[in-house]
Amino acid sequence: MIALLQRVTKAKVVVEGKTVGAIESGILALIGVEKTDTQEQANRLLERILGYRIFADAQDKMNLSLEDINGGLLLVPQFTLAANTEKGMRPSFSSAASPVEGERLFGYLLQRASRHHKQVEAGQFGAYMQVSLTNDGPVTFWLRVKENK
Repeated sequence: MIALLQRVTKAKVVVEGKTVGAIESGILALIGVEKTDTQEQANRLLERILGYRIFADAQDKMNLSLEDINGGLLLVPQFTLAANTEKGMRPSFSSAASPVEGERLFGYLLQRASRHHKQVEAGQFGAYMQVSLTNDGPVTFWLRVKENK
């Protein structure tokens, strides 16, 4: 499973002119699901998202997590994160999970996040979304949790 984390001062997702999710200070996490992903990987990815230290402490060092600052979390499904871009000029999506499996695992991640964190919002799986954000820093990290072998 893949998460592209962006530290934001605000972010929102709009579908068909309606805001479906919005946060103030926190993390916008674009989520990609690959074919081999499992609930175990979703659990580990959530642990990393909530605990990843990307917020400044009193000494202006990145020592605080989303949990530490009680910030917002906006989860947005993004199929294209699972693209293989190594060859050619057109991405291949052969490593991406099927829409049914992607939606199931994204839903699982969202449910777990809502259970473990106070402020969780989400985009809409399979919808054409307009995502707007103010990246704080800018600070952006790519996290990937692979299957245990």
